[in-house]
Amino acid sequence: MWRLSLVFFGSGFGGALRYLVYGWVVTRYGAAFPYGTIVINVAGSFLLALIMQISAGTAWLHADVQLALTAGVLGGFTTYSAFNYESLWLFGRGSVLLGALNIAVTVVGCLGASVAGLLLGRLLSPITLPTS
Repeated sequence: MWRLSLVFFGSGFGGALRYLVYGWVVTRYGAAFPYGTIVINVAGSFLLALIMQISAGTAWLHADVQLALTAGVLGGFTTYSAFNYESLWLFGRGSVLLGALNIAVTVVGCLGASVAGLLLGRLLSPITLPTS
């Protein structure tokens, strides 16, 4: 029950953070293109890879903290379902180029952010394999 509570409260925090970040990005860059969702998904991809790499390579994060941050906070923060809807919305209004751009930027941006998070995590906590 403890671990479920960590995910539950973490995801609430992540959802609230998503709302704030999305609002800030839309205020700054407008709503004609889903910049907010892209920023959230790229940041979430980076942070998830960073946390998982650090967790794999060190004892810096207790397993409960890792769970609260990944399944909880980042699970509530990232917006894959919004990405799907916004892509279909762009296609539906005839903006095929913007729809395709949204998909390309999100996929490439999230993969690139994951690689960057993984590499930073390896720099911060290199995994050392035991020698026999």
